[in-house]
Amino acid sequence: MKKKIIRVKKLAKIYRESENYALDHIDLSINQGSIFGLLGPNGAGKSTFINILAGLVNKSSGKVNVCGFDLDSDPKTIRGNLGIVPQEIIIDPFFTPMEIMNIQAGMYAVEKVNIKNNEILNLLGLGDKANAYARSLSGGMKRRLMVAKAMVHNPPILILDEPTAGVDVELRTKLWESIKNLNKNGTTIILTTHYLKEAELLCDDIAVINRGKVIANDSKSNLLKILDEKEIKIEFTKKINKIPNKIKPYIINKSSYEITLKFNKSKINTAELIKHFVNNKLELKDITTKDSDLEDIFIKLLKN
Repeated sequence: MKKKIIRVKKLAKIYRESENYALDHIDLSINQGSIFGLLGPNGAGKSTFINILAGLVNKSSGKVNVCGFDLDSDPKTIRGNLGIVPQEIIIDPFFTPMEIMNIQAGMYAVEKVNIKNNEILNLLGLGDKANAYARSLSGGMKRRLMVAKAMVHNPPILILDEPTAGVDVELRTKLWESIKNLNKNGTTIILTTHYLKEAELLCDDIAVINRGKVIANDSKSNLLKILDEKEIKIEFTKKINKIPNKIKPYIINKSSYEITLKFNKSKINTAELIKHFVNNKLELKDITTKDSDLEDIFIKLLKN
């Protein structure tokens, strides 16, 4: 059984000016060494959850345990076990990355023998920029420097709040590689994101939160099983004159040379469908498949 690094029981937060719960008595657990995705629309409660862990917001009720420490009795130790990367880029443009890291280490009272700033910057692909002014860094490098700052005291848990917001495709890919490298080195990562492909590519486990409630919490692979649908688009070498009767119930789109089928994978598979075309001497030119992805599941969960 995997060790739980964070356990949350009946955690609730209600603000005085509102009658609605920002967090409505949620239960949540996060495996040590995993990349955990926390998904949900704006106002769902993701930031409230993170801010409670960070000690920036007081919970109304419930229990929070991080690395074996209780939030009520040992909040300072919990804060020391967390590295938090906010959405906003907050760095002094007149300092170098190494100076920024050294200042951060001083704030956390990291002993000189334990400072690993060079190692962290190299891990995040910033080693050759260690002594360049922060203002000269690209947007993606500044994002990675924010991650480096959060790792300066070697926390076992890193929280990334929308780490690739506003980042182009190339820089996003580099950030993903940095996140994977940190995780391979043993860091547990909590990732909030609106970019569902990001969660699908990176996360081991995912929770979906909406209106203060956890509406799904499972491994990524199990969540992807929620939707059993699959689509295949078949292109033929010749014009289609006759369609096999057993295929007709699955057709969602048709043209002279193409057919798109949708079916439940648990009831029939692609090979069986293709066999009907082959038996009717229809020559296939190309096949394109599309499985349900995390975005489909996310939309379905929110609708429910």
